[in-house]
Amino acid sequence: MATQDDSFDKTADRIKDSAQQIWLAGLGAFAKMQQEGSKAFEALVKDGTGMQKRTQQAAEETLSQAQARMAGFASEFGSKAAGQWGKLESIFEDRVARALDKLGMPPAAEVAALQARVEALEAELAALRRGGGPKTAAGPSRAARQGAARGKAAGAAPARKTVRRSKPGDAG
Repeated sequence: MATQDDSFDKTADRIKDSAQQIWLAGLGAFAKMQQEGSKAFEALVKDGTGMQKRTQQAAEETLSQAQARMAGFASEFGSKAAGQWGKLESIFEDRVARALDKLGMPPAAEVAALQARVEALEAELAALRRGGGPKTAAGPSRAARQGAARGKAAGAAPARKTVRRSKPGDAG
């Protein structure tokens, strides 16, 4: 039995030594990790900082490309909308002009010409009232005389001083 006890003791000693070595290896690993851990941590922070900078740069590039594309889309949309608005405005003006024509309203250019003629006649009339005679030796123009004759023949109301003025760009 002594041999068996000796063999048991030897096995126990080996297990004890093994456990002691495992324990010491663990302590050594822990100590090494404490020493190397701060270096490893700093290296990880450095790698993370580099990765963050690269990611931010890529995000900024993507954002600037998206902004450029959106600006292009907005410009294209604006020009198309302006073109469509111009077409709509032209259609509207044409329809209003046709409706006014059906109602017997003269075009804006004709109204402007009439207004100019009325102003010229008023100036001549004012000159006659002052006793200065007409501005021209020939008297009122033929067109003014015909217009006055047409107005009397049709029973038209006398011309008003406030005549609708045409706007620049109005088509007659």
